[in-house]
Amino acid sequence: EQKRIHNTSCIRKTLIKQGSEGVLYWMSRDQRVQDNWALIHAQRLAEEEKLPLHICFCLVVPKSELSTLRHFSFMLKGLEEVSKECKKLDIQFHLLHGPAGDVLPGFVSDRGIGAVVTDFSPLREPLKWLDDVKKKLPKDIPFIQVDAHNIVPCWVASPKLEYSARTIRGKITNLLPEFLTGFPPVEKHSYTATRTAKSVDWAKTLDSLQVDRTVGEPEWAVPGTKAGMAMLESFIDVRLKLFGTQRNDPNVAALSQLSPWIRFGHLSAQRVALQVQRSGKNASQSIPSFIEELVIRRELTDNFCFYNKKYDSVEGAYEWAQKTLKDHAKDKREYLYTREQLEKAKTHDKLWNGAQYQMVTEGKMHGFLRMYWAKKILEWTTSPEEALSIALYLNDRYELDGQDPNGFVGCMWSICGIHDQGWAERPVFGKIRYMNYKGCLRKFDVARFEKKYCPKNL
Repeated sequence: EQKRIHNTSCIRKTLIKQGSEGVLYWMSRDQRVQDNWALIHAQRLAEEEKLPLHICFCLVVPKSELSTLRHFSFMLKGLEEVSKECKKLDIQFHLLHGPAGDVLPGFVSDRGIGAVVTDFSPLREPLKWLDDVKKKLPKDIPFIQVDAHNIVPCWVASPKLEYSARTIRGKITNLLPEFLTGFPPVEKHSYTATRTAKSVDWAKTLDSLQVDRTVGEPEWAVPGTKAGMAMLESFIDVRLKLFGTQRNDPNVAALSQLSPWIRFGHLSAQRVALQVQRSGKNASQSIPSFIEELVIRRELTDNFCFYNKKYDSVEGAYEWAQKTLKDHAKDKREYLYTREQLEKAKTHDKLWNGAQYQMVTEGKMHGFLRMYWAKKILEWTTSPEEALSIALYLNDRYELDGQDPNGFVGCMWSICGIHDQGWAERPVFGKIRYMNYKGCLRKFDVARFEKKYCPKNL
């Protein structure tokens, strides 16, 4: 468990001072109670010190086109489930309003908190929140960060930016026997807080948020850990046996569909891996390819975002990719579309329009089509920079699993060749891997997909 703790300056190895009134888990990326290494560590610390245990979540709503009802409703309804479970376990759950740097140090002081534990994200904004809190917390309060998201903690898997899945695969695989273990349960806490948490009116909180309500909640994705576990069970029982051979066919229900729950931390990827390995005996041929995507590819995206500060920029691409994109930036494009035309699925390509429509209406585009979709944006916009900007905007606004390392790396792979190699040179793409409509025709029944997702209402 100690290896899951980030051994950086944000950790102060001081004893909890006498007279402290509690231990706090600042929940951020991993929004669940069970299967959460950060909360497990916080509870152990509180039990050792015979102190009450608190959890807080700092609610921030940026004024942005990416702040949608789709994302915030999914998040808040998941947190409501967390708060109910905490009540049963005698853990105090607090919803704080505002950036952590502004609201958390005051909370720590007011509640006499003796230690703060938090989880891990490699992204720019959460890292800034972490830094802001670190600067404002009193020096005598231990501040501990635990990677509760990755199976092999990001800083343990590799101390540097990895070039591709090939270079990180062996490192993670060698560590899985040590880290892919069962979880100790978070149990009813032994020490009750004298000051209880203020109750939260969740419906009122959601209604009051200044978010874009035109991007609504898809019916298929019910928020929270219970619903995530139910989706996992249905994957194991029904879809896993098809995953190995049919995951690239958008007309076949062969995918896990778990990414929204993993993205919001309602579901632990470690729990998913354990369940699939234990229960997937009827689909043994699919398990290696699923574990490759769930563990190696997903944890590679955290590696990329953690060690490459330009993870959402063409400047963050490899030198060969930057050069080839620059060399072909002025190439003539057969079609050019604006961001608005793309957002409304107004292109000449019915397959692309259908994929965009699926994302807008359902909050999740099929994984194979995400690659085709992003590569076409490169082909149909004025520059690689514009293409990447539009792809990330659309992904992060409409995908339930958007604003996540997987999305950043998916767009960077498609448009900037990240974790890929150079291919035969061609116009516009240069040496970036090319995909086209004819290739899709060879792989699946394109007409069937187009018929189902022909955009009528955009």
